[in-house]
Amino acid sequence: MRRRAAEFRRPVRRRFSNCWICSLIALFTIAGLLLFLLQHNQYEDNSDQPLTEKNVKTEQIAHDGLNFTQEILSATSVARQLAEQMTLAKAYVIISKEHNNLHLAWKLSSKIRKCQLLLSNAAMRGEPITLDEAGPVITSLSSLIVKAQDSHYDIATTIMTMKSHIQALEERANAATVQSTIFGQMVAEGIPKSLHCLKLKLTADWLKKPTLHELADEKRNSPRLTDNNLYHFCIFSDNVISTSVVVNSTVSNADHPKQLVFHIVTNGVSYGAMQAWFLSNDFHEATIEVQNIEDFSWLNSSYSPIIKQQLDADFRNQDLKIEPKLQNPKYVLLLNHLRFYIPNIYPDLEKIIFLDDDVVVQKDLTALFSLELHGNVNGAVETCLEAFHRYYKYLNFSNPIISAKFDPQACGWAFGMNIFDLIAWRKSNVTERYHYWQERNADRTLWKLGTLPPGLLAFYGLTEPLDRRWHVLGLGYDTNIDNRLIETAAVVHYNGNMKPWLKFSIGRYKPLWERYINQSHRYNEECATN
Repeated sequence: MRRRAAEFRRPVRRRFSNCWICSLIALFTIAGLLLFLLQHNQYEDNSDQPLTEKNVKTEQIAHDGLNFTQEILSATSVARQLAEQMTLAKAYVIISKEHNNLHLAWKLSSKIRKCQLLLSNAAMRGEPITLDEAGPVITSLSSLIVKAQDSHYDIATTIMTMKSHIQALEERANAATVQSTIFGQMVAEGIPKSLHCLKLKLTADWLKKPTLHELADEKRNSPRLTDNNLYHFCIFSDNVISTSVVVNSTVSNADHPKQLVFHIVTNGVSYGAMQAWFLSNDFHEATIEVQNIEDFSWLNSSYSPIIKQQLDADFRNQDLKIEPKLQNPKYVLLLNHLRFYIPNIYPDLEKIIFLDDDVVVQKDLTALFSLELHGNVNGAVETCLEAFHRYYKYLNFSNPIISAKFDPQACGWAFGMNIFDLIAWRKSNVTERYHYWQERNADRTLWKLGTLPPGLLAFYGLTEPLDRRWHVLGLGYDTNIDNRLIETAAVVHYNGNMKPWLKFSIGRYKPLWERYINQSHRYNEECATN
């Protein structure tokens, strides 16, 4: 039998064995089971998670999208490109307006608003800005910036313009600060209506009642005024009610008020009111003397440098060049400088306590007269618990006259409650020291104004530090003084603009002062009502 050729042979049919078929079926079955189990487990895991967790994740994603800080700081972000173009465009808006190119300024402003709108919308939806949506704005704004640069608004011009605007804004801010300070001082210096009313009524009494003059002449010749066995206090003020509070609080807290003698000096305007008040009120039988500074003929321009400087037109004109805080008239008021002439005013006295008219006395002060001053002239509370109350903060140590003679780190001290040894004062020529430094500060290069800087110089090396509890300061500006410190203080001082007799005083300290006002006096009642 003949065999067919190879190409004509019928292909051999290969058949899978039963073993292979069973294996494939088993594999498909196992794979199906695995898929079913995997899907079932995943469904159970998802169903076990609470719904709130999904919400938290969603909110976290949205919250992260709202934070544009990193987006704007990123060097590759569209938001940063928009922000930078906006800043540059704002500068060119100002420059365009200065060059009277209002049309260009209007176009730039319009594109700036579109940039701001894009940033705002992106922040609201919690998604970054895409180049597709920002592209047209960036392109158009870039062309406007190029146009502004072609108009000779180059970078140098931009920088100079921006510097000038920054300087103008600083000047406006400084002017606003000066104006605010001056207004505050005007309020602080202004006499409230009730106090002005009281002064007018008392002055009228002084002019109408000859008996008051006779009583004043009688007290003027009292030997108690020069008796060194008594306790002497001096107050220099033109404020009747505040001086009354100082006297009343002192005698009210003294163990032996009859042994107290008060020496009050005021100006010609307040002299009549001051006399009428203290002659018509009882202060626990303490002796009270009222003097008029205009009666001190020896206090003139030929003797006192401060008077000569006040009369000097050039000195007065310098007021415009000093910082606003120091333009307060109290810094050049002669009554304020009278503290340097205490031995001249009271030549027969040996010791005296000086009190400012904005203090309240809470303890008996007579113990100060027996305090050992170790040969020093001035007993005062030091104020250098803070670094800014040292000498270098009050005086110009760049001037060799100051730096050669004084320690810049020397501790400052406070006027307002001081015990003065007048014998040591005369021996040390403190008033002459004050004159020496006041004359050398005619051009105000050593210090600006005020009585504390010349006091620091005149009493340098002559001051005995007192316990801090004798004199607590800050009730006229510091709202956070510890109550325990106030309660243990012998004298509290309302230094600062927020005086207790003004409406804007610090409320928590005002009752300390008000308790010593003679509210029963009929003029107080009438003026308070009016």
